[in-house]
Amino acid sequence: MSYVIHGATGAQGAPVVAALAASGASVTALTRNADAVVAGARARAVDLHSVEGLTEAYRGADGVFVHLPLGGEEDRLAYARNVVAALTAARPARVVFSTSGGTPVELADGAVVTVIDGLKAAGLSHAVIAPRLFLENLLLPPVVTGAREQGVLRYPLRGDYAVSWASHLDVADAAVALFGRPEVTGLVEIGHDPGTTGPELAEAFGTHLGRDVTYEALTPAAFAESLAPLLGSGAAAGVAGLYDRLATLPDNAIASHRSARHLLGLAPRTTLQWLADAGPAPSGGGSRS
Repeated sequence: MSYVIHGATGAQGAPVVAALAASGASVTALTRNADAVVAGARARAVDLHSVEGLTEAYRGADGVFVHLPLGGEEDRLAYARNVVAALTAARPARVVFSTSGGTPVELADGAVVTVIDGLKAAGLSHAVIAPRLFLENLLLPPVVTGAREQGVLRYPLRGDYAVSWASHLDVADAAVALFGRPEVTGLVEIGHDPGTTGPELAEAFGTHLGRDVTYEALTPAAFAESLAPLLGSGAAAGVAGLYDRLATLPDNAIASHRSARHLLGLAPRTTLQWLADAGPAPSGGGSRS
């Protein structure tokens, strides 16, 4: 079996490559860097502006994993149109598309909608993975440092706001499963069900770190200010915009009947499971009294 993976050196694509390579599959890792080396895969540089190049990369594949890179709205729309055109022309046996999360898919941006609608129109065998927020966001330095050093987990969601948090590894598990389950089509939502609140996240961090950790809700503007030195002011403002939108919703939780647990038998990692695998090392300080 041969698979083509977008963003193969990134947070979502890399674990998909690793899982498929471990199964003995032939994997082509699509990157923007012609010199990239990807363990277990053949790296191939692609230009998302080139329909011809994408078509050639997809042709003959048993499966293609797609997600769109971050960027401005016009760039993302152009990428989405080019990916759809190339998939339609190449007609791989199966396509798995990740929305990359954020909001419910019903509120997704134009680029995500373009890919979903394009896959339907092309009549390709496909499934859409729809996470909400990624647990890996909690490893951003302003977030994890507060929990580890100050015993305060700060995030721009109110304390009673339930989120179907998921790991990038949960996305990879679902992608690999969906390649082998062509009868499962349409939307597959990924994440905690029921959703997890801020204080519940803090409790898990406390258990993992061996100290008391409380939850503190930030405003999106304050969160953006803490991220600006890392991401730049423009990207940080985009993050603030996302959390401003989420604040208008009652929660950011998935529907059970559309979940990977229901459709694929895949349970998402709990916060504690994820922390054990990817979380910060305990600091050795603090108290559980």
